[in-house]
Amino acid sequence: MIDLHTHTVYSDGGLIPAELARRAKAAGYRGLAFTDHVDDSNLRHILESQQKVVKDYSLYAGIELLGGVELTHVPPPLMETVIKRARDLGAEIVLVHGETIVEPVVPGTNHAAIRAGADVLAHPGLIPPEDVRLAAEKGVYLEITTRKGHSLTNGHVVNLSRTYGAKLVINNDAHAPEDLVDREMRRKIALGAGMDLQEYEQAEQNSLDLLFRLRKSEKKGGNQD
Repeated sequence: MIDLHTHTVYSDGGLIPAELARRAKAAGYRGLAFTDHVDDSNLRHILESQQKVVKDYSLYAGIELLGGVELTHVPPPLMETVIKRARDLGAEIVLVHGETIVEPVVPGTNHAAIRAGADVLAHPGLIPPEDVRLAAEKGVYLEITTRKGHSLTNGHVVNLSRTYGAKLVINNDAHAPEDLVDREMRRKIALGAGMDLQEYEQAEQNSLDLLFRLRKSEKKGGNQD
């Protein structure tokens, strides 16, 4: 299991990064990304703080760790600029807080995130077909979430992704220890969203593939510096 969408005390989560990593490891997770909510007010601070744990603790945590962000309520016209700034500041993975139906996200956020090349569009809500098609073309992963409320549109995302070939990942959007669902619950949520067993297994493989691609990219970038 890989969770590429989690939150710590640096935004609205309940755990410091080290404890979140330990609890994820104990729950059976193999990889974890710290993706706290950011805009330009806290982007640098959060990434600098995360990087200390990711670089120094990964060797001892027994779990692959990535330091990243979830751009949240960033105005769509600024999305490309802020994604680039996040990567320049060391974000290994960039999520964008998608147009979930349970929060007042600005319309056009999904489209802007996909066009700008975010790694994952989180809880994209009632995303239209043209944006799912664009996500498939751009290689942006769409999230199937286990989180209450955001998960209400999982079935819609699954159906359109199946039609247009967009890749899916399963994330917890964890804010607290109890959000780290076990393997059986992840499977049930995926099947409940309309996935068949093969699609569920492919989504889990997508998370693993993305984790290692980002890790490889980061190591390559580090060698070049």
